[in-house]
Amino acid sequence: MPLQLDTCAQALELIRARVSTGHFDPAFAIDDNQVTELIGYACEAPSSYNLQNWRFIAVKSAARKEKLRCLSYGQHQVTQAAVTVIVIGALNGHERIRANMKPMLDAGYLDQEGLEAWASDTERGMRGKPAKQRDEAIRSASLAAMTLMTAAQAMGLASAPMGGFDAEAVCAEFGISATELPVMLVAIGRPGQGNWPRKTRRPVEEILSIV
Repeated sequence: MPLQLDTCAQALELIRARVSTGHFDPAFAIDDNQVTELIGYACEAPSSYNLQNWRFIAVKSAARKEKLRCLSYGQHQVTQAAVTVIVIGALNGHERIRANMKPMLDAGYLDQEGLEAWASDTERGMRGKPAKQRDEAIRSASLAAMTLMTAAQAMGLASAPMGGFDAEAVCAEFGISATELPVMLVAIGRPGQGNWPRKTRRPVEEILSIV
């Protein structure tokens, strides 16, 4: 069903209004239910084969945020934000593809033969291919992170994606396994003082070829 014009305009405005926030209001708190809702929207992102090869750690407590800040080269957004989400990509997402697709079987969109064919195709495309597994983990987690930031914007919150952190140390500190990859951090909260206006974008004419 197509979006109504007012809904479409609001969605497009959200995209153009989003800012990577440099300063958050440290007094603002977010409750667990709202964090859960945000992650629910993040999980609406697409993923190859329907792998859903992502996981999220919402770092809310002051002590844990401070630890994460230290592992993120002192980036203040980590502790200023109400929550900083570690967005994780799974390298072995293909191993649970049958479980992912079972609801489609139960709803009658797939029969058992179709499910097995889907699983076989997924495993053939992913198993024993570490480069492909890593690519898909990063791709899926990045799509989920962007969806998370868009959802935050829609809920009146600010966000900031961050890639600067000691991945090995973050894995050790937050129990991220060898089959998982911390892809980025997303700080979420209410904007504070001292933020820049939204940075300008390159003209479409410079970066688009229509062939």
